[in-house]
Amino acid sequence: MHFQVKAPGKLMIAGEYAVIEPGCPAIVSAVDRYITIDVKESTENLFSLPQLGITHAAWRWEGGAVRFDCEDPKLRFIQNALAVFHRLLEEKSIALRSLHLTVTSELDDAATGQKYGLGSSAAVLAAVFSALLHIYERLPETKETIFKLASIAHLKTQGNGSGADIAASVYGGWIKYTAFRPDWIFSELEKGRISRLLDEPWPYLSIERLDLPQGLQFCAGWAGKSAATGLMVERIGRLKKTSLEKYKAFLEESTTVVEKLAESFARQDPAGALASIARNRRALQKLGAYADTDIETEKLKQLADIADRFGAGKSSGAGGGDCGIAFVDGEEKTAALHAAWEKAGIVPLPLQVSTQGVSVIE
Repeated sequence: MHFQVKAPGKLMIAGEYAVIEPGCPAIVSAVDRYITIDVKESTENLFSLPQLGITHAAWRWEGGAVRFDCEDPKLRFIQNALAVFHRLLEEKSIALRSLHLTVTSELDDAATGQKYGLGSSAAVLAAVFSALLHIYERLPETKETIFKLASIAHLKTQGNGSGADIAASVYGGWIKYTAFRPDWIFSELEKGRISRLLDEPWPYLSIERLDLPQGLQFCAGWAGKSAATGLMVERIGRLKKTSLEKYKAFLEESTTVVEKLAESFARQDPAGALASIARNRRALQKLGAYADTDIETEKLKQLADIADRFGAGKSSGAGGGDCGIAFVDGEEKTAALHAAWEKAGIVPLPLQVSTQGVSVIE
């Protein structure tokens, strides 16, 4: 047995921060940079991440947990993923097969290793669960199952998160997404079986495919530094406690903007999409001001201001660094935008939308 699994990275398009709240939508896109997992049968359970200096990490199931033969924080997501899957195998009375999984990534800069913020942990989890489900014939190898298992493992590692990046890696393409409730997931895990969670609907969760309006071009640029996402989220969380009215006003504005952006995709309306992106940028600027945090750093502001000369741009994801995105109407404007970004020291990323999502290559 020998096969590979590929899972794409992602970029948030609209609805950042609001998407962690029940019922608040976001739009996310899968991009054509991938996590690849090479899967082989083995005499022992091995995990390799050669780009991170982990060549052969052996693991075993012991005392109700996954134990690696080396302590490394980079293995936390993998450890929880394997634990979740082992629990599922036990529920189904399926014996564990020994495997060697090797993970490689093209989500970061190949020359420098600089992170772009394309959602590596989500893509790794999507690929890991796709690989494991592919091996066991008695388990459902569906994208819904991959998404749910990856979301459970992600929550067990971080304790929070919307799952939008996981949805992009699993399903691919443009997605309008509304998040599940993490507290409900944890409550269900305490009460029952993982297999039951896989079979029942998750409250609030919605994953809807979208089509980019004809003629509209998607662009991404890197602002030159990585973002400390955890700190940004913590500051916005404080705003929710200290000024609930302002926080609720942001949620309402974000929801309205994302709904209008999704409608513009459905109507194939490029002008409506550009207007919605510009409006979402303003909502995030207000949120940053309310929370006294630079969601839109000086470089991201420059990126978006330049994009506004050709179409519309904004920060992507938590902000504070990493990537910004832009939409322009027509290929000529794309070339002009890229040239203007380069002149300003912003790196245009040659990204396209990945339509397939996670996939197995035999």
